[in-house]
Amino acid sequence: MVHKNRKNVADRLSKIEGHVRGIRNMVEEDRTCSDVLIQIAAVRSAIDKVAQIVLEDHMETCMVEAVKSGKAEAYLSEFKEALSKFF
Repeated sequence: MVHKNRKNVADRLSKIEGHVRGIRNMVEEDRTCSDVLIQIAAVRSAIDKVAQIVLEDHMETCMVEAVKSGKAEAYLSEFKEALSKFF
């Protein structure tokens, strides 16, 4: 199955990874707790955006394909389980 946002998600995750390394450096440099928390909030927001993109991509590709192939029930069950772990 082709996910149209795969590259976008991978690029965003690479940026998040770099941002997390930056936060680790901030901690090692003894930066203020406020500065660290602000950067953690930024990473959390970036991760939430990636999750939104993955969710939209899933609905637009995987779920549509599941309905077309008659496998909607199986995909829906799998999706519900993933959502319960996500939230």
